Amino acid sequence: MSVSAKMLQFMENASWIRKMFEEGARLKSIHGPDHVFDFSLGNPDIPPPGHALESMATHARTMFHGYMANAGYADVRSSIAVHLSGMYEVALTGDDIIMSCGAGGGLNVVLKAVLDPGDEVLVLAPYFVEYGFYADNHGGRIVVAQCDEQFLPNMDKIAEKITPRTKAIIINTPNNPTGRVYPESILRGIGELIKRHPHVVVISDEPYRAIVYDKREVPSVLKHIPNSVVVTSASKELSLAGERIGYIAVSPVLAQKKEIVGAMILATRILGFVNAPALMQKVLADCLDERVDVEIYRRRRDVMKAIFDDAGLRYASPDGAFYLFVQSPVKDEMTFLNALVDERVLAVPGRGFGCPGYVRFAYCVDEGIIKGAARGIKKAVEKSLI
Repeated sequence: MSVSAKMLQFMENASWIRKMFEEGARLKSIHGPDHVFDFSLGNPDIPPPGHALESMATHARTMFHGYMANAGYADVRSSIAVHLSGMYEVALTGDDIIMSCGAGGGLNVVLKAVLDPGDEVLVLAPYFVEYGFYADNHGGRIVVAQCDEQFLPNMDKIAEKITPRTKAIIINTPNNPTGRVYPESILRGIGELIKRHPHVVVISDEPYRAIVYDKREVPSVLKHIPNSVVVTSASKELSLAGERIGYIAVSPVLAQKKEIVGAMILATRILGFVNAPALMQKVLADCLDERVDVEIYRRRRDVMKAIFDDAGLRYASPDGAFYLFVQSPVKDEMTFLNALVDERVLAVPGRGFGCPGYVRFAYCVDEGIIKGAARGIKKAVEKSLI
């Protein structure tokens, strides 16, 4: 049996996140887990809310675990629509919601519904590493527009990248890897830009929407960009990443909404998802007002910022999520990354996010690991500068 040439190439250029995670596992097997400081993987470590665990146990015993409509349970979708109508300040119904296998599954469903071979998906760098693979899954390719020095979208750069082949723009706020929240003025600007390009849909990837700090609010994409779709999950806000539950919310005034929703429902089936996990749909509906303790992540952010400040590293302070995207002390971030590995500190190079010269640290780890890495981070900076 021969392996696809494309997959061999993808494996060669596979996610830096996983590569560094695997390097961390190797180092832990040698030095022990207490002597390796792994900031590579955005795997939430805070326990899920107790109500979510109770809901799982209750529904596991009492519900029917068979198929349902490909879009998901009607009662779950209606509950989510009511909840989101207040959050996004638009009037949604259950028909505007499609349940998904996490945000990754949801993004693939949306792209399957809107892309033809050769179409383009505009992404804003730095961007989540898997977007290129997701677009390729459905015959598309990504086109990159760089954000500004504060990692916020630049409207001129977005405008110059839009072509007749552009079918979608993916935005991610709060952002992975920077933690920045795009302000309302930027969303309004994108909305005005899309009025000149009605063939383009804005896909807002929002799994970190509930993880924000310092009383920051995340503006409504559905309110400010009529031609938009929101994709999200419970992976981060409920610490249920492995349960793969999320949903797609479609703007009630999206152009060709009926056809696009129908295409997404079909895509859910033919991509092999069939439907989102039955048990977790019910759990999610029970937990729409539940969140992990975001204050834990805020404290970790501040501890890590203090370590970077002491080491002389530059960054844009995160508004949310649980990542710090740090400028490398030298131009080639791999030099800094290798110096970090020598100190048994694992992070991810910015080139994987379309932004070379930076390094991402995921601080969804115990505070003791963050503090324990301080000496190694400072030594790695000094070593890189020699």
